[in-house]
This record gives sequence, structure tokens and C-alpha cells, in this order.
Amino acid sequence: MSQESEYGAGQIQVLEGLEAVRKRPAMYIGSTDSRGLHHLVYEVVDNSIDEALAGHCDDITVTIHEDDSVSVADDGRGIPVDTHDEYDRPALEVILTVLHAGGKFDNKSYQVSGGLHGVGVSVVNALSERLEVEVKRDGGVFRHAFDRGEPDGDMERVRDVEAEEGTGTEIRFWPDGDIFEADSFSFTTLANRLRELAFLNSGVRITLRDEREVGDDGAVEETFEYEGGIREFVEYLNETRSAMHPSVIYFEDEDQNIQVEVAMQATEELQGSIHAFANNINTREGGSHLTGFKTALTRTVNDYAHDNDLLSDLEDNLKGEDIREGLTAVISVKHPDPQFEGQTKTKLGNSEVRGIVESAVHEGLGTYFEENPDTAQAIVMKAVEAAKARMAAKKAEELTRRKSALESTSLPGKLADCQTKDPEEAEIFIAEGDSAGGSAKQARNPEFQAVLPIKGKILNVEKHRLDRILENDEIRNMITAIGAGIGDEFDVEDIRYKKIIMATDADVDGAHIRTLMLTFFYRHMRPLLEGGYVYATQPPLYRIRYRGETYDAMTDAERDEIVAEKCDGNPTQVQRFKGLGEMNPEQLWETTMNPENRILKQITIEDAAAADKMFSVLMGDAVEPRKQFIKDHAPEAEWIDI
Repeated sequence: MSQESEYGAGQIQVLEGLEAVRKRPAMYIGSTDSRGLHHLVYEVVDNSIDEALAGHCDDITVTIHEDDSVSVADDGRGIPVDTHDEYDRPALEVILTVLHAGGKFDNKSYQVSGGLHGVGVSVVNALSERLEVEVKRDGGVFRHAFDRGEPDGDMERVRDVEAEEGTGTEIRFWPDGDIFEADSFSFTTLANRLRELAFLNSGVRITLRDEREVGDDGAVEETFEYEGGIREFVEYLNETRSAMHPSVIYFEDEDQNIQVEVAMQATEELQGSIHAFANNINTREGGSHLTGFKTALTRTVNDYAHDNDLLSDLEDNLKGEDIREGLTAVISVKHPDPQFEGQTKTKLGNSEVRGIVESAVHEGLGTYFEENPDTAQAIVMKAVEAAKARMAAKKAEELTRRKSALESTSLPGKLADCQTKDPEEAEIFIAEGDSAGGSAKQARNPEFQAVLPIKGKILNVEKHRLDRILENDEIRNMITAIGAGIGDEFDVEDIRYKKIIMATDADVDGAHIRTLMLTFFYRHMRPLLEGGYVYATQPPLYRIRYRGETYDAMTDAERDEIVAEKCDGNPTQVQRFKGLGEMNPEQLWETTMNPENRILKQITIEDAAAADKMFSVLMGDAVEPRKQFIKDHAPEAEWIDI
């Protein structure tokens, strides 16, 4: 047996104990809301993916059971069950009860690993009211169970394994309701992440089953398997975009045990879509691999453009942003010892990766351009158009940059600013329409609440370049009020409010305005969404009065329930709020603005690739995908305003 394939108790290293996890769960899984709940599944799946990367696993099945427990089964080698020398307990028990115990630290069991903190399954165990594991290996089937991280009895060998059964591990866990605020798993959220993992690890088959939703054919099920890997990822992202060349440009390289894969395709669109991964982790904050990609891309395209005399219209070289306009790319690196840094540990810090990615892109793309001159020329000419638009936008952009904005233009006249200058305390309501804006200005607490009314529907930024976007007064007012610039200039450190609240009516027009605002934030101020600074008001639809008491209802069903249970079926008054502008200031304060009893919905982007595709579907030029989306999701609509 080679050193690489040795995987027994001796390879399991122990770094520290497990007590702190239940006290401070957010330190280990980020949060105890829905995001943290789903993170439990990813921790278990990452172990199966590591087995796949090591060449020992082809099939992974994730099942959401009727009782909202989740099981993850794989056909890998099975977690070791022999006795761990230091602990004199089975390795399986040590892995599940000791933090930082795993086969990820010595580089012998796994060359590359995604679950690098090694906290993995032990944290899942600590945060579950129950966890059961079944392992097939060493000729037997072994079972062990745990209650809130503590072993429930000893590991048992329950039977001999049949030859055709092979090896593998199945872990089923019941998240602890005392710890998590959320208690239900989202099929869509899990599907987005598992699809991403299947794209990044070609040939691995991942099946997601939901036993809570049983149709005519049994449980709802989706399988993700992509032999084409990240090439298919780019095709998937570009389904709603018009590609400028039929096949995806792809190249790979390996240097110093670091694997690099790049897939890219230029499109006619204005929005680019670049996603970088390190060991399957979505590095939202970028890092050395993304820097290397961007540097080499800019250099290679400029070199080709100069060699073929394609820049005669411009005084200067093409900039990176010109070349990346409409480009869809996925960069995936697998590193034996990745260093993650940044606010959310999603930035790759290894400096040597930059040069390796740079040389791979320079060589791979340079060769492609030589072999496909028509495509190369089309890509350059599109970038030249973008450069001209950028120069036109520069003057308009000067007005919105914070430094020059403070020198040359004051805050928008419509803005009723708040007194506090501390962004942590300050919040701004971006209110639809002057009447709602007027009410909100009267209703607010001026100490920490600012109000900016906007007229009508802002520009759909999905379809326009920056020069055109910056001509839109409403967008300019929003940029200046938020105070942190736009696009590449955007600096989240400069934002003037840590809560940016979209206050729109609860009707179709309000939903459309909210979508237009979100498209703008996503495309040009993405750190706002990533930082969790964007919210939407959820004003009540009805106000019910009965014998001096006032009740608010968010839905028709809630209204009927209140009328029946609180008003004996005979309310004094039922008022339907058609829009925020129809509420008087007192009502607006009570229902929508008072932090004591308002309902705000925080807007986040868990999965950048899925969000990217969704904005293209809903806001882009292609009509057919939008029609299909409406057909597919019509049954889920909670209300239709006709």
C-alpha cells in the first residue's frame, strides 16, 4: 500500500478539545441562522468531496428526511474504525468528538482538502441533538451514535459486509433546536452549493433528495454530475447570455503540486461574471489566484491587440475592466496548503499562486488567440468599445466619487440626512415616490434615520454601461447618499449608513422597483450585499381595529385569523394599505420604521454564481429564459396583483 493511500487511525492528528463549540457556535460555523444551519451539511459533504479528490469516491447522496434531519452517504474508503493510539478509542469516535482531529493535517491522506479547518464533523456532532454514523470498511459494518456531541454507548460492529456493498460512510444528524434559530433546510440553497461542487469536481455524482416533498415518482430528487467540469459551469452561467464564440476556452496547469483550471467565454452582454475558487471554497473576496488571472488576461489581450494593430482608435492600452466586460470565467485552484485571509476567510493569500495562474493564463489564452484569430479580434473590438464608454463615463463618475463629491457637490437635495455620523447607528430609507418619502421624513427618528425619496423606476443597469447609468439622477443620488463610490472605486469602509433599507409598496410595481435597486447594488456595489447591509421593509397589508386595540396583518390569511380570533368575527375597521404613501406619518412609523416593531428582511447573496445567473435571467435581454422561469415558478407566487 502506498503512503498516499494509507488512511487509518495513525493518520488522525488531534489538536484540541470540543467544549467551546456549543458555547460559541458562531465562531465555528459563522452564525446560528439559516446560513449556519446549511453550513452543517457542507461540512459533512466536504469530507466526501475530499475522498473524491483523493480518488476514492464517485457517488455522494444528500437526503433531507421528513423530520428535517439530513444524511450524507458516500462510497469512499469509510472513516477509520481501528483504535487511536493516543486516545485508546476508535478513530471514528475521536474524529467525531475531538475538534481538529482529522486526516487533513499531514498531507499524506489527502493531497488537497476543502475542509481545512478540520473542525468538520466534530462541530456538526457538537451542534446536533443526535448524530448517527455507519461505516463500511475492514470487512464489517460499524455503527456509532452521539447525543449533543457525547458518545451514546460504544461503537459496534453490527455485521459482516457483503463483497458487493463496497466501502463508504453515512452520517445522519438532527440539528439542535436549542442552538439554531432556523429549523428547516432549503432544497434550493443546498442544490446551489452541491451543483457548484459537482462543477468543480468533474466526474463526481452528487444526488440531493428531499423526502419532505413526495410526488407521484417518490421523493423529489436532483442529480448533479458534470464530466466537463468548470467548462460546463461557464456554459451554465451563460445559458441566458449571447456567447461571442461557441466553445468555452479552457486550459489547465500544475506546478509545485498546485493545480490550476481556467474556463472562460466572452459574451455580448455588458455584465461580466467571474468566479474564483480555491479547494472548492468560493473565494468571494478574491486573492492571489484572481489577481494572477486578471493581470495575465489584461496583458495577453493587449499584447495581441498591439501585435495585430487593433488599438489605433485609442490613445492608451485597454484596461482590465474593458476586457472583462461581458466575460464569464471560472478559476479553480487546488492547493495542498492554502492560506485563507480577509474578513470572512474567503480570500486566498498564497503569494506563489499568482505567478502560477499568470503563466497558465498567458500561455493558454495566447495559444487560443493564435489559433482563433476571428474570436480574438471580436474580443478586442468589444473591449475597445468598452474603453470608449469608460472614458465617456469618467466625467460623470467624477461627480459620484466620494472625495470629489464632498469637494464639488453636496449631498442630494432630496436627502433628509440623520444627525449621527456613526455608520453603525445610521440607517437610510430609500423610499419609492415623493408621497411615501414625505411621510417617511415626518415619521422618522431624525437622530439615526435618513430618508431619500426616489421617483419611479430607476434604470435597469443590467442593460447599460456605466456612462449611461451615471446619467440617471436617481442612481446618482443613491451613490452620493451612500457615499462609498461605485464599481471598482467602491470602498465599503466609506459607507455612511450600515442599514440601507428599500422602502417600496407591497405591490407589483414596488417589487419591480426593489428588483431594479437590487440589480444595481449587485452589479455595482456588491460588498453592500455581501456585508449584509441591504434590507427591505415588509409593511403590513392590513390594519384591523377592534375595541380600542390595533392589529397589523401581513397576509390575507393573517387578517382572517385576527378577525376570527381577536375580533369575534366583527372588527370595528379593516384598513388595507395600498402603499406606503397612503399611510400617515404615525402609521408609517408604527408599522414600518420603528425598530421596536417593524419587520425588515435582510438581503444576502449566499451563492454568487446562482445570484449572477438569476439577475441575467430576470433583468437581461433574453426573453425565453424569463418566460420559462415564470412558468416554472408561477405556482409558488404568494399573490398576483392583476
